[in-house]
Amino acid sequence: MSAGDKLRLGVLGSGRGTNLDAIFRALHDRAIPAEVKVVLSDVRDAGILHIGRSHRVHTKYVYPGESPFRLDEASEHNISNALHHEQVELVILAGFMRIIGPELLAAYPRRILNIHPSLLPKHPGLRAWEQALAAGDTVAGCTVHYVDQGVDSGEIIAQAEVDVMPDDTPEALHARIQHAEHVLYPEVIDHFARNRPFAG
Repeated sequence: MSAGDKLRLGVLGSGRGTNLDAIFRALHDRAIPAEVKVVLSDVRDAGILHIGRSHRVHTKYVYPGESPFRLDEASEHNISNALHHEQVELVILAGFMRIIGPELLAAYPRRILNIHPSLLPKHPGLRAWEQALAAGDTVAGCTVHYVDQGVDSGEIIAQAEVDVMPDDTPEALHARIQHAEHVLYPEVIDHFARNRPFAG
């Protein structure tokens, strides 16, 4: 398969980039027909940018605006331009901590994915593993879903379950959920890369 046949990915993240690292490893080890073209972050020195650079991928910090929860219009426009410049076909959110707005949603309909550390629709929002423990759940997990205008409210694509142990700490449960994420997200990307199930 030539490089031109590979699904072109753009990755948005705010944190350490553990999911991006798992995606890079899976692209190589499993010969997934996709390539990361650009990594963007709303945090200037985020670990995810360092991971992108270590793989010789174009990276960029984008000032997000004043809101701690949403991108402002100018920031979203800058992100959209950066994705279009690299001819990105599928946008991957990997620990991106802001709500996506109308410009990006319109530019990439059903082509923006997120992974969340719970079995949605249970426990949307922050620190979902702590929510699962507080609720007394016996099973937790992670969900890959399409991104919409809400918070972790888009259509579910795939899920992976993780047992909650009687003596679990938030840190231990979170670590096992992250391990499940690192398997599930590349599997979903592989499916998209091989099938291109895009609307329009």
